[in-house]
Amino acid sequence: MAFIDDHRDRFGVEPICKVLSEHGCQIAPRTYWAAKRRPPSARSRRDAELLAQIRRVHAASRGGLYGARKVHAQLAREGITVARCTVERLMRQAGLQGVRRGRSVRTTVADGATPRPADLVNRQFRATAPNQLWVVDFTYVATFTGFVYVALAIDACSRMIVGWRAARSMRTDLPLDALEMALWHRGRGGHAVTGLIHHSDAGSQYTSIRYTERLAGAGARASVGSVGDSYDNAMAESLIGLYKTELVRWEGPWRGLDDLELATLGYVDWFNHARIHQDLGYRTPAEVETDYFNTHKTPDEQPLPGQLTVH
Repeated sequence: MAFIDDHRDRFGVEPICKVLSEHGCQIAPRTYWAAKRRPPSARSRRDAELLAQIRRVHAASRGGLYGARKVHAQLAREGITVARCTVERLMRQAGLQGVRRGRSVRTTVADGATPRPADLVNRQFRATAPNQLWVVDFTYVATFTGFVYVALAIDACSRMIVGWRAARSMRTDLPLDALEMALWHRGRGGHAVTGLIHHSDAGSQYTSIRYTERLAGAGARASVGSVGDSYDNAMAESLIGLYKTELVRWEGPWRGLDDLELATLGYVDWFNHARIHQDLGYRTPAEVETDYFNTHKTPDEQPLPGQLTVH
């Protein structure tokens, strides 16, 4: 039907049907016209309505980041009932697909001469409340004017990006500025971080004297994974992978620090307030924290900082 529709103005319906029949595709002109006059089925009308909603949700995810799973979850959040297999079918037919994560890149280098704190997490990246466990890491982004380094800090309970920093150098100032942002962000909200477990890899930036002293001053406990084992900092590595996939590769290439920094600001806001996460029951980090702090109005009602729940 679609083939005849595309070519009938040039060749006519009857000649096209004749050629198709000669090549094993039996169709009579009257069959074509009968099908054209037949009103759309209920399923076709429903598919058209759903596809419009699917296109809207897909486009709203920063231009098409969401795949079928997250599109289906977002539709459910909006009260639109549809089977996931239907979403997959319609997206496949429409040529819509989400972004796929690539391989993450490791940038931190361990300093063997510096004593390292113990691993207090042991790969259990679960917390019962915000500000119990933060995980941190940084990565590099190639730009037209050279490498730019981006440090990120994420709350393990809510997946909220609590601090970040972009700079031309990967010295200690980079992750330290991201830590300062995280501490300021939590302090502005009136949330204490005393007893917080701060988990990183064994990079020299995170084990430096300046960094560890700042953690101690904030009442946080440092935790460091083993050298050369990405699983010991898997949550941070996962965040870096998302950042590279959903922003760096999706919206690049980048001219330099300024445009990447501005884009990262927008991405972090979207990640925290609009992006739904499967591990959070398809909620946003902001929704998780709002629900928690609305339930626990005072610090006395919160679980003791640093107590992790193993799942």
